[in-house]
Amino acid sequence: MTNYRPIDFSALSTYSLHDRSSKVTVQDFAKAPKAGWSVRQLLTSLPQQLMGKDFPELVTRLANCHRQRRPIIIGMGAHVIKVGLNPILIDLMERGIVTGIALNGAGIVHDTEIAMAGRTSEDVDQVLGDGAFGAAKETGEFINGAINRGLERERGIGESLGDALLTGDFPFCGMSLVASARRLKVPVTVHVAIGTDIVHIHPSANGAAIGAGSHHDFRLFCGMVADLEGGAYLNLGSAVLLPEVFLKALTVVRNLGHKVQCFTTANFDFIRHYRPQTNVVNRPTTGGGKGFSITGHHELMIPLLAAALLDELATGTNVST
Repeated sequence: MTNYRPIDFSALSTYSLHDRSSKVTVQDFAKAPKAGWSVRQLLTSLPQQLMGKDFPELVTRLANCHRQRRPIIIGMGAHVIKVGLNPILIDLMERGIVTGIALNGAGIVHDTEIAMAGRTSEDVDQVLGDGAFGAAKETGEFINGAINRGLERERGIGESLGDALLTGDFPFCGMSLVASARRLKVPVTVHVAIGTDIVHIHPSANGAAIGAGSHHDFRLFCGMVADLEGGAYLNLGSAVLLPEVFLKALTVVRNLGHKVQCFTTANFDFIRHYRPQTNVVNRPTTGGGKGFSITGHHELMIPLLAAALLDELATGTNVST
């Protein structure tokens, strides 16, 4: 057995704290909040560290995109719809701030059910045992019907479903993201993986129509990404599908000669996943621009982002990014 002894620290070299560089100073500290502050005042009071610096910078970048009439595109998973954030996104579209939406297949399921019935999201644990999960008749027939008609007209899923919702006379159509986007002429693209969505198990599902509609929307999405120079792409809650779609669209447009190098990206989600961090935040902005990773609950972070952005735009200033 080795006989170790405690090391003597008496000869250790030291230096003065006052001569050392430090990453944190009291000038970077937060300011105590006051009652009645605007969201913009709150952001300026944050500590100048980590997200206290990044979040306000993202807000400024998005405001500048809008002021300079550059696109702000949102790719999102269905959870954003399920936690009740459609009204905020619809408002941003109505203000001309959000210029395009990309959804996965689950997104149109929940959005359509909101329009039809004002409610969505079944209890899977309760109904899976007897095979009833996803078998809602109206949901499957309506969505698949819209997609099938889109095949006949050579239309994408987003456009076809938007038209169907607007003509469907549903009581909560004003709460539908897809219907509102179609009403406002904001492009919506839907990116589907066959078998991932409940409507694919219904008798009315047509694989040819789903594939053609989704491929049409991918090409439309590429057209949106081709115009992204100086703009922004936000990934809200899609961990795999939309980050992959975005990266493929970006390589397509660069391959075809479109200049898309300097733009802003951000990923919003509960935790940091590999694909959004790599395919949205890091890789696309290597040659210019900047990517941000915002971790937190959608039902808190997205309203905060919208409120901060509206406050920033109300100042009338234009800060270079």
